[in-house]
Amino acid sequence: MPLAASAPSLTASPLLFFPRLVEWQRRHGRSGLPWQGTRDPYRVWLSEIMLQQTQVTTVLGYYSRFLERFPDVRTLAAAPQEAVLALWSGLGYYSRARNLHRCAQAVVEQWGGAFPASAEQLQTLPGIGRSTAAAIAAFCFGERISILDGNVKRVLSRLLAFDGDLATLAQERRLWALAQDLLPAAPSHDEMVAWTQGLMDLGSSLCSRSKPDCAACPGTGLCLASAQARTGEFPVRTRKLKRSTVEWWWLLLRRPDGAVWLERRPAEGIWAGLYSLPTYGSRAEGLAAFGGEPALRQEHETLRHTLTHRDLVLRPLELDWSAALQEAPGSACAAPGLWVQHQSDLDLGLPAPLRSLLERLLPA
Repeated sequence: MPLAASAPSLTASPLLFFPRLVEWQRRHGRSGLPWQGTRDPYRVWLSEIMLQQTQVTTVLGYYSRFLERFPDVRTLAAAPQEAVLALWSGLGYYSRARNLHRCAQAVVEQWGGAFPASAEQLQTLPGIGRSTAAAIAAFCFGERISILDGNVKRVLSRLLAFDGDLATLAQERRLWALAQDLLPAAPSHDEMVAWTQGLMDLGSSLCSRSKPDCAACPGTGLCLASAQARTGEFPVRTRKLKRSTVEWWWLLLRRPDGAVWLERRPAEGIWAGLYSLPTYGSRAEGLAAFGGEPALRQEHETLRHTLTHRDLVLRPLELDWSAALQEAPGSACAAPGLWVQHQSDLDLGLPAPLRSLLERLLPA
């Protein structure tokens, strides 16, 4: 009988999922990743933040470079935010980098440089949500607590045929409670590590969104959604996010020596705090601010960039800075910023499409 949101009690069979998943993870799960096999909260925390909405293959390079520059939480806390954003550049979701820096400072200032050892305390730190806190607590301290990120919600809602609407906080809390009930009374530290990693591995492999491999799953014979041929119905989420398209005009101001002007993005919104080209909502508005058509040198190829809930259409217009200054002396480069002349100057927090553009346009 399906486990509905109104009846959050477990039958005997789902309780067998814990030992099965632990065994499956030890045999078939991911191993050898640089953040595995450690109980260092700093390294586990860093990997968990980087892996949010980001593929493992993408994170690998960033993770190693980040540790080379910031080997411990005190080094990270003492660094300027600009250095953190520069190293994060291209990884996306830049609020993660800002919160990472703030969190490191909080660990040093409030906890003496040692991460707190419980999920409840970890959640008080900037940028650490409930599931991330649970992962750190399980991996590093063996706490009896289950994670529940996006992939894990899919795994467990299918296992339990949980038909509560996860767009509501109340139903998400019910699934959290059921996830906790799947854990044995006193699991070992190693079991908690295998369970936590197993949920991640299963959600990113066999229990995929569109084509789950139920025959190879450790939940075979236990999964209620699979038994009822209803895997496509879970998780239930009625509220859908609508995508939108935003068109920006980028003004690429060139000095006679080839340098390009960059200015700091606002502290809120898309690419907050990063360096970017002056940005306008229309071609006419942008040109009017920087000398008009007489300053225009070249229209570069349109760039397209996908964010979580919107698509950006970026239209770079290259302008002659001398002409822009002559035509509009009060507007050109009025905002705080800096000039970059070579690729070596790009050790900055830059949006990925802008970095690619500048690497093509600036000499090494």
